[in-house]
Amino acid sequence: MNANVPSVDQSDRNVPINLRQSGPTPVEMLIDTRVRKSPYWHLSMDAGCWRASVYNRMYHPRGYVRPEDGGAMVEYDALINHVTLWNVAVERQIQVKGPDAEAFVNFVITRDATRIPVMRARYVILCNESGGILNDPVLLRIAEDEFWFSLSDSDLELWLRGVNIGHRFDVEIHEIDVAPVQIQGPKSVDLMTDLFGPAVAELPSYGLMSGEVAGHDVIISQTGFSGEKGYEIYLYDASEHAEDLWNAILQAGDKHHLEVIAPAHHRRIAAGILSWGQDMDQETLPFQVNLAYQVPREKDADYIGKAALQQVRDLLETGVYPFTHQLVGLIMGGAPIDDYAPDFWLISESSDAAASGYVTSPWFSPELGQNIALGYVPVAQTALGTELWVHLPQQYADVPGSPVAAQVVQLPFRESVNPNQREILRGKGMDAAV
Repeated sequence: MNANVPSVDQSDRNVPINLRQSGPTPVEMLIDTRVRKSPYWHLSMDAGCWRASVYNRMYHPRGYVRPEDGGAMVEYDALINHVTLWNVAVERQIQVKGPDAEAFVNFVITRDATRIPVMRARYVILCNESGGILNDPVLLRIAEDEFWFSLSDSDLELWLRGVNIGHRFDVEIHEIDVAPVQIQGPKSVDLMTDLFGPAVAELPSYGLMSGEVAGHDVIISQTGFSGEKGYEIYLYDASEHAEDLWNAILQAGDKHHLEVIAPAHHRRIAAGILSWGQDMDQETLPFQVNLAYQVPREKDADYIGKAALQQVRDLLETGVYPFTHQLVGLIMGGAPIDDYAPDFWLISESSDAAASGYVTSPWFSPELGQNIALGYVPVAQTALGTELWVHLPQQYADVPGSPVAAQVVQLPFRESVNPNQREILRGKGMDAAV
């Protein structure tokens, strides 16, 4: 195992990212009772899941097609050409319900919760007192007095409960027995129409509606983690009804060439969608990762992290950066990266310079015909067109032991079917950076 890489400046972090370049580690993941199995876990096994990771303290399917049969790139083809079913029960649902639900949610998210209508969802972030991103869930407003946080990979329930010990909002905070699946791909609207009728085709981006599958209540959202057309189905009492939902979707999807696949990180990278714990964490500021639009100037109400985020914004507007690195998009050479990276591969300013940054999320883009990545580079190296070098492992390097050429490019690499707020602002010619 190689030593850590001290040349990458991480002086703005309390706990530096581990940059040891150790490669894949050939060990078997232990399946035990310390990590939860979702209601769909056994169904994923029946569908051919052969590997998994841990997300939100739950086992998370991360591969169905084996490498000898084409691996993740076969799953990618199913996503962009047909329709796919994902087990995403690891998106645990934390319910905030009660007379003060709106006020409480408005205090813990950076966006304005009062502007979220009933039966609409929003992508939101929650920050700590220093402005670090604690979680970036989809927030569903089910009723005037009820919200669900559909979590990314950090345990938010205990933090929300801790916040309320000090502030005493009149709410109840619980994880609930609701487990989502995602239906993603260009034929998703056809499959969803077969399941729920024509009204689902009219659902706007981040819109919600109620429905039934196999006689069981669900909430439907037009959301997803792919950049393709897609939906999520949130099943009530999922521990009892998971099989009924799953099998109904498989049956309805047969004529649409439905495939069960893992969450498509290759497509979400192309869409510029971030993954908490991989592209950001609690020591990352929104301004470092293209999420400045999540920090509104016009929100008058106080919220956790507001003072710190405003101080950072004020510094940035004077040209002072209170952080060392920013996340950028990169195109780069090398053989096609067709699987998850086991390390944060290093970035340098020249082919023989010491490492100064690191890649967080790399994949091969069939549409662009080259490798793409998200990665952190020093602020001085973030301008579009900046030439850099990425130290890929031997199986991907053009010349073993030598880095490949890379270039900073505009995000996203591919436009999303439903553009996010950052893309919308850019399309209007507005600067969402600060």
